[in-house]
Amino acid sequence: MSNHPAASTPHRLSDPRVLIPLALFALYVIWGSTYLGIRYALESYPPFLLAGVRFLCAGVALYGFLRLRGMAPPTRLQWRNAAFSGLLLLGFGNGLVCFAEERVSSGIAAVAVASMPLFAALFSGMYGEWPNRRESVGLAIGFAGVIVLNLGSSLSGSRFGAMALLVAAMCWAFGSAWSRRREMPPGPMNTAAQMLCASVALLIFGIASGEHLPAHPATRATLAVVYLAVFGSLIAFSAYLYALKHARPALATSYAYVNPPVAVLFGVLLAGEHVGPYDLAGMAIILLGVLVITLAKQKRAH
Repeated sequence: MSNHPAASTPHRLSDPRVLIPLALFALYVIWGSTYLGIRYALESYPPFLLAGVRFLCAGVALYGFLRLRGMAPPTRLQWRNAAFSGLLLLGFGNGLVCFAEERVSSGIAAVAVASMPLFAALFSGMYGEWPNRRESVGLAIGFAGVIVLNLGSSLSGSRFGAMALLVAAMCWAFGSAWSRRREMPPGPMNTAAQMLCASVALLIFGIASGEHLPAHPATRATLAVVYLAVFGSLIAFSAYLYALKHARPALATSYAYVNPPVAVLFGVLLAGEHVGPYDLAGMAIILLGVLVITLAKQKRAH
């Protein structure tokens, strides 16, 4: 009897019923904090080189670690699929968010990025995986909450930046739906391959567009880049790819609704921003939407 718990521990730790909630928690909290992290990093680093350096460092570290552990490199087909998915998710998705955060308020960024689950539902539906009725209700509630959250924000910024964020959300959503149906590298090698491929594209585009790395970056900006690489890329992006593979699309993309209120909370705690009644109401509605999506997922699983 005494050996039974120890014997079952590895199985329990690899159980999607354990790992999916852990992955979602990482996405909700860590990616919610990256809005502030990107804002700090942009104080010294230009947007596309910022994203490129972040993913290059994280990708090289993870790829090297996996190869040393004996994991086989991706096949040519897997490299091709990882390159296309990485370009959509990280190249366009994250690169354009960094670009837009120089031009728009975090309120516009939150509304635009939170449209991603709606695009994801549309693209998944094109592949025959439409959200069920309860998931659709949860998606609608979540999007309404984001709008309420930003009624109290000063939605100042450029139209060009807002359009960049919508394109980013569409590219991320399509890349997510597309990659679910392709042969991707196994496990964490998928994370490493996508980050390596995206970093090359981002660095080439950044250099070609005239960006330069700073000679004397601020310490806070450099620490923000390290945080984005380790937590935002290595940990949270790995968690996202896991959730994307093992959970329903509506649940895997629900982080986009939770990130705005988390970003607001980090702004209050670390940047001295203020929370008003619209912010509190929006957060409550968003959490209700995520609860509906989660319950729909559990009911479907039973």
